[in-house]
Amino acid sequence: MPEPSPIRPKRRGRILRFVSGLVILCAVAAYLVVQYVTGGGGAEGCKVVSGRDDGESYEFTPQQAVNAATIAAVGTGRGMSERAVAIALATAIQESGLLNIEHGDRDSLGLFQQRSSQGWGTPKQILDPAYAAGMFYAHLAKVPHYETLPLTVAAQRVQRSGYPEAYAKHETDATLLAAALTGQAAATLTCDGRPAATTAGTGTQAATTVTGTGTDAVRTALVRDFGRDAVEEAAAEVSGSSASSPAPTPSVTATAHGRTVTVPVPEGKKKDKSGRTESERGWQLAHWAVANSSALHIQRVSYAGREWAAGSTDSQWETASGTQSTGGAEKSAGSVRIVTGQ
Repeated sequence: MPEPSPIRPKRRGRILRFVSGLVILCAVAAYLVVQYVTGGGGAEGCKVVSGRDDGESYEFTPQQAVNAATIAAVGTGRGMSERAVAIALATAIQESGLLNIEHGDRDSLGLFQQRSSQGWGTPKQILDPAYAAGMFYAHLAKVPHYETLPLTVAAQRVQRSGYPEAYAKHETDATLLAAALTGQAAATLTCDGRPAATTAGTGTQAATTVTGTGTDAVRTALVRDFGRDAVEEAAAEVSGSSASSPAPTPSVTATAHGRTVTVPVPEGKKKDKSGRTESERGWQLAHWAVANSSALHIQRVSYAGREWAAGSTDSQWETASGTQSTGGAEKSAGSVRIVTGQ
């Protein structure tokens, strides 16, 4: 009987090493894909919690936070309800993971994977998050009784997706986001506030970039998302002047902590065209600023006696110094103060 060849164990060992190396390579590739798709570079940077103390929460990245805040701002600016904003957010989570991607099925692009060949606009327009959100709401508003339809049905009437059931799985997360980003739930959104990493060349965020630094960048981003008329109208209501009056909006003042953008919030019980009160408008602006903290280098946001400071995802809105702790989140504050680090 011939003796076993000594070469076979060596060959078997080489095969095992090759397979092990291939497994490790696949794992690394999978990790990189996940990081690209989620826009991540490590741990999640933002978190929204339920205002109903039911334990619900949703964690997401700073890039996703910027886009979600834009979608909400465009919706309320058009007089759309919190439910409409939730439908839009669930759609964008499903279609793009809340990232402004420059690719998709056939000619699909952007947050909602809209197609220029289907009349949604030019590729450049579709890659503008504010434009894309506006187009989504314009189509949603034409859906009869969309507010009472199941979320996945309302979204499908707009999107006409090949996977119409997919939107439903994002309803809980989208509802949490909508409550915070329309101001319905106070002091429920936090971010770690670390400066955003550059995304040049990734094709995911180019259209949301704001040029400039400090207060100029914050003012530009406010107008980008809420519209100049909406911001100036708020200032006019506070000052008692007409919206066309030459008032600096939002105002900019220097503070000991850096540069501060002060965004006026009309006082009183008067509701805006989407049915929100002063407190709700103020909390939308405050949460918008926190969502944009990484991109715009925002260090501190305060409103209605509460204050957020750049720190960690688990940080809470605290009682602002010199403010009584009782009723701070509900009483009128008159303005949202945004302190930048530049």
